[in-house]
Amino acid sequence: MSHDAGTTGERELRVVLAQLAATPRDLRANAATIREVLAAHPDAELAVFPELFLCGYTGQRVAELAVTHDDPILAELGAACRAAGTAIAFGFAERAEDAAPAGDGDAAVHNALAIIDAEGRLAAVYRKRLLFGAEAEAFAAGDADVLGTAAGATIGALICFDIEFPEPARRLALAGAELLVSVAANMAPFLPDHELASRARALDNRLPHVYVNAVGEAEGFRFVGGSRAVRADGSVALELGGDEEIAEAVLMVGAPVDPAVDYLRFLR
Repeated sequence: MSHDAGTTGERELRVVLAQLAATPRDLRANAATIREVLAAHPDAELAVFPELFLCGYTGQRVAELAVTHDDPILAELGAACRAAGTAIAFGFAERAEDAAPAGDGDAAVHNALAIIDAEGRLAAVYRKRLLFGAEAEAFAAGDADVLGTAAGATIGALICFDIEFPEPARRLALAGAELLVSVAANMAPFLPDHELASRARALDNRLPHVYVNAVGEAEGFRFVGGSRAVRADGSVALELGGDEEIAEAVLMVGAPVDPAVDYLRFLR
């Protein structure tokens, strides 16, 4: 398979990496933070927030925090995207009405990533497939890879532990992704794991990769930041530290790949 330029052609994409600590269990406060970031970065095309940012990272009573696709808070964020002309990607707890009921009678809850485009449409929802540790006790695993179109690019969605395996990103690349977007709540002592994996998944597939991690502490975990924008050759365009930080990066999307290092061509 030839891994050539995407449908949008080669161009620059301006992305905001919003490495922030969510307010625990306060969807309204975290939605307000998303709106504030959009207002403060009017030239950005895409803003990315950490895993489960809308509710804060937790495995406790997640059904209380879960929302469906038609929840007013997602509609309000869509309106903010439309007003700003900026797409967003963020983690949230999704109440999956299409899923089999959980043991407590509620619909399953997923650790999910939402992509809302600049027109305010919910472009994609990805349900984390590879749950880490005790997450498997709180969330139902997803069962599908997801691409979403936003900011003029075909985005492959990943969440945290997903990036530590080559297969999920590779499947997205083979399906036509032009940009990998990963949201995370990576904690100590695993900073080196994601430093390597974020670059490796870009290089494996010759795709730019936006990786945004959480900071702060919650439920005994210390989140280590280290968010980064990675070019398609695996080099780092922008890297953040371990504290709250918001920064803009520019990545090239849709660039042709040198056939000599287009690893996807060599897959059997």
